[in-house]
Amino acid sequence: MSAIRILIPSQTLELLGDDGTLLERYLVSTSAKGTGEQSGSFRTPRGRHVIRAKIGAGLPVNSVLVRRRPTGEIYGPELGARFPDRDWILTRILWLSGREPGFNRLGQVDTMRRFIYIHGSPDSAPMGVPGSIGCVRMHNTDLLELFDQVPVGTPVDVREHG
Repeated sequence: MSAIRILIPSQTLELLGDDGTLLERYLVSTSAKGTGEQSGSFRTPRGRHVIRAKIGAGLPVNSVLVRRRPTGEIYGPELGARFPDRDWILTRILWLSGREPGFNRLGQVDTMRRFIYIHGSPDSAPMGVPGSIGCVRMHNTDLLELFDQVPVGTPVDVREHG
C-alpha cells in the first residue's frame, strides 16, 4: 500500500509507493499556528495517521464543502470576495484519524474529532507556507490527483523533521 508523508518544514506532501519510493511531491499549507495535537489549538497534528474517509468523489472542481457536505456553491473570486474570512474547504476531503492513543487519538488530542483533513483550497491560496487553521491545504488539481491514487486506510505520517 502507498503512504503519505507530510513534511512541516518544507510544507510538502509526498506520496510514496509500496516500496517507499517517492512517486509525487506537492506543495501544501499546514497551520499558521504550527504543530500541536490539542483540541481547539488550530494547529496541525503530528505523528502517524490514516485516511479514515474520502469525501467528495465526483463533485465538480471548486465545490464548497461545509461539515463534509457539498453546499451546492462553486467557489470563484466573487464568492471569495463576499466571504473573505471563510476557511474554504473545496473539491475533496481526505479525513485523517490519529493512530497513536494519547498523542493524536482519543480524548482532547483526537485528530478525527478535531476534523483535520487534507482538502482543496482556492487557487489563490498560497502553498509552501503555513496558512491553515489546522488542516493540510492543497491546490485542487493536486488534490484531485492524490485523491484518485490513495484508498481509505492509507497511512499518513506528519513530521516536524525530515
